[in-house]
Amino acid sequence: MNSDRLLDAIEHELRPRCRLRFGQEVEALFEQETHQARQRHLVIMGLVSALIYTLFLINDYSLRPEAFLASVVIRGVILLPMALAIFWWVYRGVPPWLRETLMAGLVVIAMIGSSTIFYISSSPYSYLDVFSFGLILLAGNIVFSLRFPYALVSSVISIAVMGAFVFHYELMPVEAKRLAMFAIVVKAVFTLMANYRLEYSMRISFLLLMREKIKAGNMQSANHQLTRLSVTDPLTDIANRRQFDAIFPAHWQVAQLEQRYLAIMVIDIDHFKAYNDYYGHLQGDLCLRQVAAALQSNSRSDDLVVRYGGEEFVILMPRTEPHTAR
Repeated sequence: MNSDRLLDAIEHELRPRCRLRFGQEVEALFEQETHQARQRHLVIMGLVSALIYTLFLINDYSLRPEAFLASVVIRGVILLPMALAIFWWVYRGVPPWLRETLMAGLVVIAMIGSSTIFYISSSPYSYLDVFSFGLILLAGNIVFSLRFPYALVSSVISIAVMGAFVFHYELMPVEAKRLAMFAIVVKAVFTLMANYRLEYSMRISFLLLMREKIKAGNMQSANHQLTRLSVTDPLTDIANRRQFDAIFPAHWQVAQLEQRYLAIMVIDIDHFKAYNDYYGHLQGDLCLRQVAAALQSNSRSDDLVVRYGGEEFVILMPRTEPHTAR
C-alpha cells in the first residue's frame, strides 16, 4: 500500500465509530507495529498475575487448612505450569487471534481453579473467596488489556463458571450468593467499559501517530524532490550551475589534499543563436537535450555534466590525468 492510499485509509478509520477493528490493511499494519510490545506486555503482566494468584495459597492455608493440599495441587502443580507454558508460547510469537485466545483462556482457567478450590472446601468461610474473584476479571480486562471481544467472551464465561459453582455450593447463604453474583457482574461491566476505552484510545493514538509519520515522510520526500529540482536543469535533466558552484570547491579541496588532478571541460555550441533563431525554440531545445544526452552517455560515472548556462556545458572530471582530459 503506497503512502497516499494508506493515509486515505487512516483518515477513514479516524472517523467517529464504535467498532474496535480497522480495515484489513490498516489492521495488519496495526498488528505489525504493536505485536512485539503487545507480546512483551502480556508476558510481563502474566508473570506478575501468576505470582499473585499463587500467593493466594497463603489465604488458602489460613481459610481452609483441610483443603490446603488440594489448593497447592491446583494453583502450583496444575495452573502455574500451564500459565508459564502459555507465556512462553506467547513470547515465542503466535498469530494475534491465538495470542488473545490463549490469554483469555487463561483467565477462564484461573476462574475454574479458584472456584474449584472454594467449592471442595468444607470450611464455613470458604465461600468468602468468591468476593475476590473480580480480581481475575480485573487481570484479564485491565492488566492484560485483552482485545475487547476476547475480554467480553472470557468475562461472560468466567461469570457463568463462577455462577455454576456458587449456585451448587450448599454452605453459602442465598443472600451471599446473590451479592456475590451481583458484585461479579458489576465488576465485569466496569472493567469491560475501561477495557473498551483503553483499546479505543490505543487504536486512535496509533492512527494519529501513523498519520503524522506518513505526512512527515511525504514532506521529506517533497523536500528531496524540491532540492533535486533546484540543482537540476529542467530542460536537459542534468546538473545546473547552482549544483556545480556548490560541489566544485569540495572537489578542488580533495584534489589539493590528495595531490591529484582535477579536469574541467567547457563546451560551447557554436552558432547556436543563429540555429535557434532559424529553426525555432523547439528545435533549439531539442538540440540542447541531445547534446546533454551525448555528453552524459560519454562521461564516466564520477564525472559531473553541467549545463552552465544557455548553450554552455561543463564537465567536471575528478582524478583525471592531463593526457586523459586531452
